[in-house]
Amino acid sequence: MTPGMVSENNSSVKEFILLGLTQLPELQLPLFFLFLGIYVVSMVGNLGLIVLIVLNPHLHTPMYYFLFNLSFTDLCYSSVITPKMLVSFVKQNIISHAECMTQLFFFAFFVIDECCILTAMAYDRYAAICKPLLYKVIMSHQVCFVLMVGGYTVGFVGAIAHTVCMLRLTFCDGNIINHYMCDIPPLLKLSCTSTSINELVVFIVVGVSIIVPSLTVFISYTLILSNILHIHSTKGRSKALSTCSSHMIAVSLFFGSSSFIYFKSSPVGSVDKDKISTVFYTVVVPMMNPFIYSLRNKDVQIALRKTLKKNCSLK
Repeated sequence: MTPGMVSENNSSVKEFILLGLTQLPELQLPLFFLFLGIYVVSMVGNLGLIVLIVLNPHLHTPMYYFLFNLSFTDLCYSSVITPKMLVSFVKQNIISHAECMTQLFFFAFFVIDECCILTAMAYDRYAAICKPLLYKVIMSHQVCFVLMVGGYTVGFVGAIAHTVCMLRLTFCDGNIINHYMCDIPPLLKLSCTSTSINELVVFIVVGVSIIVPSLTVFISYTLILSNILHIHSTKGRSKALSTCSSHMIAVSLFFGSSSFIYFKSSPVGSVDKDKISTVFYTVVVPMMNPFIYSLRNKDVQIALRKTLKKNCSLK
């Protein structure tokens, strides 16, 4: 630890060094350009989807309302993580204690919010396939708004809980975080005070934000598949499955990679083994979502063609 990084009263670290994804010099530059490209594609893809939904009235439905919020969330939490990650590839990445806690808060907020949005989207697909005659009532504007406000509220409360509990810890044994961001497990490893409360909060918050949504998604798709099996028409089954396939892929990628990190015997386990999974759901998944929801979606493709044609005719 360098001089000036500790306070005189409690030896609390005032800034951290983020080691980044790898320390191998030969990989630094290639990985910098790789993740820079991923970040640019993620920004363009999510921002493009947001603009497309706003500009096309026929996309102003519950499904695309949730997709709008998903793209916004991906846009935000990718921006919270990736720029700092890129710095680690070109120079020593120093982050102040305040910046670290801020990054932790927004990361937790947007990740929990993404879990809630994906769950709301599963409920929307259940209503569309299993209750088509009551769909407009079940998924009214008020219901959609309440679901989103509830999701953001859960994200805020969870992020506050993680951040406040982290602020109570004292970091005095070192200031090097073996990660590319201020995530909970590597920070707990640095603490020289008891982390039992933090571990309990991780168990509760992660449990609520992953187990409950996972169960909701599982129940929704169990009912959806049961309903699809009762459809006699092959074309009808195919159409029903196609409306769910994109969401099922997105859910599997996000919940699969994120649950791997936190559902372990101890939240302070090997950080090195977790980096790849963390990269997947913090950097790669936000880039993939726009493609998952647009490549096989005829409504989005039609809206894109109409928007491009309109812009070309104005020139």
